[in-house]
Amino acid sequence: MSAIDTNRVQSGARSSGIGSKIWAALSAWNDARVTKNALNRLTDRELDDIGLCRGDIERIARAH
Repeated sequence: MSAIDTNRVQSGARSSGIGSKIWAALSAWNDARVTKNALNRLTDRELDDIGLCRGDIERIARAH
């Protein structure tokens, strides 16, 4: 069994500039990509153990 630990340090200052919005969108896209890749590497048995099936992966990755 493996675990993926992704911790991001959030800055205290909330900037609403276009750069921060682009960065947030890229971060969200990358998080979904990493999640999807990690779940796709699991076997059907491992997915079943955590209560998922292959059809759930896309939904889970988008909700991340």
